[in-house]
Amino acid sequence: MLNKRISLIALGMLSATQAMANDQAESKGFIEDSSLKVLLRNAYINRDYKDGNPDKAEWGQAAIGTYSSGFTQGTVGVGVDAFGLYALRLDGGKGRSGAGGIDFFKQGDSGNAADDLSRFGGAVKFRISNTVLTYGDQMPALPVLNYDNSRLLPESYTGTLITSKEIKDLELNAGRFTAESRKSAEGRDSGGLKSINVLGGSYQFTEQFKAALYASDVEDVLKKQYVNANYVFPIAKDQSLTLDFNGYRTKLDDSYVRENGVTGDDNKIWSLAATFATGPHSFTLAHQRSTGDSNLGYAYGGYQRGQNRVGDGGNTIYLANSYWSDFNAEDERSWQLGYGLDFSAFGVPGLSYNVAYVRGDNITTSTSEGGTEREIFNQFKYVVQSGPAKDLSVKVRSSILRVSQKSSEYNVSGNELRVFVDYPINIF
Repeated sequence: MLNKRISLIALGMLSATQAMANDQAESKGFIEDSSLKVLLRNAYINRDYKDGNPDKAEWGQAAIGTYSSGFTQGTVGVGVDAFGLYALRLDGGKGRSGAGGIDFFKQGDSGNAADDLSRFGGAVKFRISNTVLTYGDQMPALPVLNYDNSRLLPESYTGTLITSKEIKDLELNAGRFTAESRKSAEGRDSGGLKSINVLGGSYQFTEQFKAALYASDVEDVLKKQYVNANYVFPIAKDQSLTLDFNGYRTKLDDSYVRENGVTGDDNKIWSLAATFATGPHSFTLAHQRSTGDSNLGYAYGGYQRGQNRVGDGGNTIYLANSYWSDFNAEDERSWQLGYGLDFSAFGVPGLSYNVAYVRGDNITTSTSEGGTEREIFNQFKYVVQSGPAKDLSVKVRSSILRVSQKSSEYNVSGNELRVFVDYPINIF
């Protein structure tokens, strides 16, 4: 079982032969290495749905405080991490809250979104050499368990995670989490997760080539495997070609299939992206393909809110063609053309622009085959470079998504606008 394999690899991590500098030996102390940061975030999302679906929008102000101590000195270092989150709803509601894809503030039994919400969490951590064991409330960022921080407040998980970097260029991770905190709700276990085991690692083979393998097991829901290979071809000064392959294989649990009325239990999805960078410009061509017999396509998501939300984090989709739509339907094939521009070369450091066009076809639903969807994505981002507002960022992104009638069971057409203003403050 994956749980037993996690225990074995944990022992291997702790007993690995030291092959690089000992981080714990260089510890400055619990207080000396500590930090306290606050992120002020103002976020707005508006979705203008088509085909008669009601529009949705949410707007809120959040404060996200994170404290990370250093480690005590000695063979075994001890430390703590903690966070405190608060969000205030700024819009008037007007029946436009409650979209699953926005989910700033969870709706109550009355159907109204909460006026505000707060959440706190903490974890204790231990370090031996270059291996860290953390137990408590965390925000894991792994290909098979990745918390969602792309809305007003982040998700979090409660459990144990071991991260080992004993061997140069090799990172290993093993963990078990038994509670999930929804980004839009209070409480430590608001996500409906029973447990998830994660195991895997990444290795930097050369300066140009890196690869990763991961696996997860969400209790009574699914088992998932992930593979990545990334290679950078240097061409000339300020020129390179990057090839990035990502793939997932998902097997749904029989009980989940029965209880949720799902057809089929297997999905394989992969993407291959080629990005040519020259000076301030980047050009991307990507292909993504989903196969298997599950009508969910590639299933992922931060909480069990019906189909396609399975408890492994709202960002657990390391695939090229994921914008508003994820282009992850059953049998779907999609192509992307993308372009990026860094305005630093034109005297405006901190300003960047990205645009992408993605088209998917061959979508299968319970009533049709051969459905299509297409999306035009645009994003401007500016980061203040100096002065009192240094590091403040403004991100404005929009998507135009059109879905064919054949694919209406899978997705819905609409126009989306997101405006995020983030101001990180380092207290110490």
